[in-house]
Order: sequence, then structure tokens, then C-alpha cells
Amino acid sequence: MTTMTITAPVMKASLVPSYCRRVGAALLLVALADFLFYGQPAGISVFIFAIVLAAAVVAMHPTALNNARVWLKPAALFAALLPLVENVSPLSLLVAVAALAIFALSLAGRLRTRPARIARQLGLFLLAAPFRFARDFFRWRKVARQLGQRRIRLAAIAVWVMPLTLGVVFLALFGAANPIIEHWLSLIDLYALLEKIEIARLIFWLVVLAGVWAFLRPRLPRFVSRLRRILPTARVARPARTSAEDVLFGKAAILRALIVFNALFAVQSALDATYLWGGVALPDRLTYAAYAHRGAYPLVATALLAAGFVLAALRSGSETSRDPLIRGLVYLWVAQNIALVISSILRLDLYIGVYALTYLRVAAFVWMGLVAAGLALIIIRIALQKSGEWLLSANLLTLSATLYACCFVNFAATIANYNVDHSYEMTGKGVPLDIWHTRSLGPNALPALGRYFEHQKKTFPDRAVGDGPDAMTEFHYRTAQKNWRAWSFRDWRLLRTLDKHGPLANPAVTEPYAPGR
Repeated sequence: MTTMTITAPVMKASLVPSYCRRVGAALLLVALADFLFYGQPAGISVFIFAIVLAAAVVAMHPTALNNARVWLKPAALFAALLPLVENVSPLSLLVAVAALAIFALSLAGRLRTRPARIARQLGLFLLAAPFRFARDFFRWRKVARQLGQRRIRLAAIAVWVMPLTLGVVFLALFGAANPIIEHWLSLIDLYALLEKIEIARLIFWLVVLAGVWAFLRPRLPRFVSRLRRILPTARVARPARTSAEDVLFGKAAILRALIVFNALFAVQSALDATYLWGGVALPDRLTYAAYAHRGAYPLVATALLAAGFVLAALRSGSETSRDPLIRGLVYLWVAQNIALVISSILRLDLYIGVYALTYLRVAAFVWMGLVAAGLALIIIRIALQKSGEWLLSANLLTLSATLYACCFVNFAATIANYNVDHSYEMTGKGVPLDIWHTRSLGPNALPALGRYFEHQKKTFPDRAVGDGPDAMTEFHYRTAQKNWRAWSFRDWRLLRTLDKHGPLANPAVTEPYAPGR
């Protein structure tokens, strides 16, 4: 009992310098964020702030550096932050925030080892991050009261009223008597200082403070474990007799379902092979593009539904998962699903060949590839008899690698180049280029648009990109890039391309431009 009464106050007292150190680091980060971001464009400044935040996280956990392999974590974090150097986008920001959260939890010794559990911890961390600072602030006040520290009272403030009031009077008198002090006082513009205190800026500071605090003191919410302790854990006794669930989803039902599903999928694959790839004439008023477009997305939904059925039917250790006939039918069905996903990709490729490329169609390509990879992982999981957690971890790793790779792909330039190179004006077939859509892709569409207008021997109207009132000319883009905060590796490459090719057209507008022209 004596040890407890001595140790508890010591542990609580250690929170005070720990909080002070973190508050100081958080305030410095808020000042840096104000300098880098407030009223400024986003670019390399985001990467710089992320690196400084990571260094502050390391400074808050000095004991974590004792491990000989600890430097693998900063190396992995640096690789995860590289997409911010390539280009600042919602995807690269998502990757950076997730990597910083995992890095902070890892240094704090609160990170699990398996990807599925890491994903769960990451979700809980991001969910509780906006409220962490407020919770810790009230917790710190509670600890201060328990330690017996005196609270600030009205009397403690009142004792400063007289000294400060007389100090201001004496300072005014000295200003009237001394020209130098009067000059110093004249340099202080109180109105200008008050004008710089903006409500939006204060909100920005509070948001940044709450954000960085979650990384400086990484914790996971405990409401899940508390909820488990509160809720009753009564065991539900299974009835001895056969239930409806056993009849509907038993071994016999699953076997028959797999036979029916394989037959249906075989019919669908045969129709694709006959009409879409075999060149057989379609019914009247049905084009190949319409056939391809109508089947692309529903087939992906079908594959996802099939994957859910397989996971439910072949649970680890179940009787159905050990039956060789059922396993063979599952292999065949999943293989047919993979073939249908590949067919969906080819369908979408045919449709894009007629109706051009867009962001949504690029995302569909990526999504279909992930679905095909997930189906392949289901086969591996069944063949190797892995657990459901292994399958979830493998899919999370595949998704993470795909999103990380997408951060380095210039989708805007890819879409613009594809649509220009496959337009009717450039090839003599296909559909005319949608100039309004291409301009809306942003500055990265400038080289493709310049090549298009040069081929048409027309003037590039102000070499403008963007849409509506936010449209940006090349001149405005170059002006914005003069701010070092806006620098990115992608923008640097784009500027070099524009400088290399020089003016693609006379900047003067010789003919009016209207959407759809």
C-alpha cells in the first residue's frame, strides 16, 4: 500500500512536463503551419511540414531510438511521404496521414503487427484524433487538481490590475517627456495588430493544433474495450435440432448453389465470347459500345457478390471447406469470376475507344484490377487454408500498394493525351475532342491541348485550362509556381516541358472560344 501511495503521485507528476513539452512542440508546429499554408498554395510545403512533424514525433519518444532497427521506420515513412514531393493531391495526403499515424503509434509502442489489426487501429486513431487535444486538456486539469496545484483565481488576476494600470500611466508620461520613447510608441499600430487577428486564422490555428496533437501524443480510444466490458457476454446455446440456417446454407445447399452458379456464369462467358470477341452480329439497335458499357459495372458487382458468397460458404475449419468436390467447384467459379472481371476491363476499353477517357473510367480500371486481385487471393486462401484475417491483410496490402503507386501517376496528363491522340481531329475516326472537358483537367493538360491546336493550325485561346470562373491561363499558372511553397516534382516537369516546346501558339486570341465549339 505504501508503494502505491508514493508511486501514483509521481506518475501523475510526470504528466506535467510531458504535456508542457508536447504543448511547446505543438505551438511551434502551428506557427510553422501558419507560415507554410495560411493563404498560400500547397506544394512542397506539405512535405516539409510532414517531415518536421515526424521529427517532433521522434523527439517526443526518445526511448524508441534505443532499438537498433528503429531507423527502418523513418525510412519507410520517408518512402510513404514521397508522393507529396511528386504532387499534392487528396490521395497523396491520405497516404501521408496514414503513414504518419502508423509511424507515431509505432514509436509509442501501440501498434499491432498484422496489417488487418493495423488497419483497425488506424481507423480508430483517425476517428478519435480531432477530439484528442480537448480530452487531454481536461485530463491535464484533473491531474493538476489531484496534485494540489492552486487554480487561478480572481484574486490572482486582481493583484495585477494596479501595477499594470500605473505602468501604462507612467509609460504615457515618459512618452510625453522623451521623444525617443514617443517614437517607439508611435510605431505600435494597435489597429493594424487587431486587423491581423482574423477569426478564420484563429480557427485554422485550432484545427492545426488539434491535428498535430494527435500525432505528438498518439493514443487509441478505449470505448471499444469499455463497451465490451459493459455489454453482457451471455452464451447463446445452439439448439440440438437442425435449424433453418443449416438447411438453407448447409453443405447440400452450397453444393447445389455452386453447380447452378457455375452454369450461369458459363452462359455469360459464352455470350461474351460469341458477341463481343467473336464478332457475331448483335440484335438490331444494339451497338458493340452499348453492349460493352452495359456489362462493365454489373459484372464487377457480380464478382463482389460471388466473393462474399465464397467467404461465407467456405469458412475456415467448416465442413464445406474440407469437401473436395465443393472446393473444386469453388475454384472453377472463382476462375470464371476472374475471367468476367477481365472481360469487364476489355468491355470498358472498347467503350473508352469510342467515348474517350475520364477520371471515373480510369478509377473503374483500377477498381476492376483490385477486384480481380481479391478473387485470386480468395483462391490462394482456400488452397493454403489461410484464415480470414490473412485474406483481409493481403487485400489491405494490395490496396495500399495500388493507392501508393497511383500517387505517382499523372492521370490528368494521361487522360488529356489519350483523348487528344484518339480524337477524330487527330486520327480521322472516333469522336471529336471535348475541348471543354480537356481544359477542365487543369494545367497538366496544357501540352496535349497545345499539340491539338498546333495540329489543327488554330490559336490556343489564351492557353487556358480549368473550368468556369476558376479557369487558369498558362501565365497565371507560371505566376503561381513562382511561390516556392507551390513547388512539386510534377509541376517542375510540366514547366520544363512547356519551356522546351516554347509557345505552342500565338498567345493573342484570334478567334472567339465557346464551350463545345
